[in-house]
Amino acid sequence: MKLPQIGRLAAGPRNSIADVAGVGVGHCTLAAGAVQTGVTVVVPHGDNPFTHKLPAAVAVINGFGKSAGLVQIEELGTLESPIALTNTFAVGTVLTAQVRHAIARNPECGRGQPTVNAVVMECNDGYLNDLHAFAVQEQHFEHALAACGPDFAQGAVGAGRGMSSFEMKGGIGSASRLAGRYTVGALVLSNFGKLPDLVLDGRPLGRELAARAASDAAPEQGSIIIIIATDAPLEARQLKRLAVRAGAGLARTGSVYGHGSGDIALAFSTAGAGEPLADHVFDPLFHAVADSVEQAIVNALFAAEGVVGRDGHQRRALRDLLNEGN
Repeated sequence: MKLPQIGRLAAGPRNSIADVAGVGVGHCTLAAGAVQTGVTVVVPHGDNPFTHKLPAAVAVINGFGKSAGLVQIEELGTLESPIALTNTFAVGTVLTAQVRHAIARNPECGRGQPTVNAVVMECNDGYLNDLHAFAVQEQHFEHALAACGPDFAQGAVGAGRGMSSFEMKGGIGSASRLAGRYTVGALVLSNFGKLPDLVLDGRPLGRELAARAASDAAPEQGSIIIIIATDAPLEARQLKRLAVRAGAGLARTGSVYGHGSGDIALAFSTAGAGEPLADHVFDPLFHAVADSVEQAIVNALFAAEGVVGRDGHQRRALRDLLNEGN
C-alpha cells in the first residue's frame, strides 16, 4: 500500500513543518534495551525566541497531560522558547535544560529580565520505554537542539522512539499544506489509538488489520502532541482557532479523544508585525491544518520501524503488517 496523500491541497516541497520558513526540528534518540525514548526540539525561527517572541495559542483537546509552559501561552499569547517534546517523566529534566539554555543566551533572564516561559510537552512511552530509568538527561535536549534544521527524520526517532499508535509503532510525523500564498505545517508526537479504530484516508483499515493482528480490550490511554506552524500573519486569538482545527485532522484517523488521552495542539505564526488576516478568509487555513495533521499522523505510522523495548514489549510497524497481507 502506498503512502496516501491526504486531502486536496498541495504539500510544500518537504511536506513537513519545515516548509514554514525558519522552522527547524532536531532529535536525540535513546535506543538501548529497555530504554527507548528521546527528545525532539522544534525551533520556531533562527533568532533568539526569548527576545523575538512569536504569537501563539494552545488548544487542549483532552487534558490528560503533564506539559510545561502552556498556561502562560494561554494568558499572553506568545511563544518565547523552543518547543521540546519528550516522555512524561522527563518533563522536569528537559524544562531545566531549556531554562539553562535561555540563561546562557540571555544572562539577565530571571534577574534584570523576566523569567523564561520554557515549553516542554510530553507523551507516555512507558509501554516500550523504562520510565523508571530516567534516561533522558539535560544534554539530550542540547543534542536535539544542536541538530535542529529543515531536514529531519520521522518515525521512531527522538521523542517518538518509544511511542505507540493504534497498537502499532508510532512516533514523530510531519506534513505541510499550501493555503493560497501561505503555508501551514504540522508536527505530531503520535502515541494514541486502538487498532480497530484506525482510519487511513477514509478507509477503515484498522478493522482489516485487527482481523490478523492482536488487539487488546484495554481502553485507549494514549496521547498526541500537535505543533502547528504557519507564515500567515495571525494574532493569538486567530491561532487558537487554527489549533482547535487540529482536532479535525486527529478525528479523521479514528481518535475519539479517549478519557486517558492527552491531546494538545500548539499553534504559532512566524509572520512579522503587520495587519493580521481577516477572519472570513480562514477556511483554506482550516483545511490546511486538518489535512496536514492527518497527513502527519499517517506519515508517522508509515515511517516508524518496529521496536522491542521494556520487558520484551514490542510494537510492530504498520508497513510490516501491510506487507503480510500482500
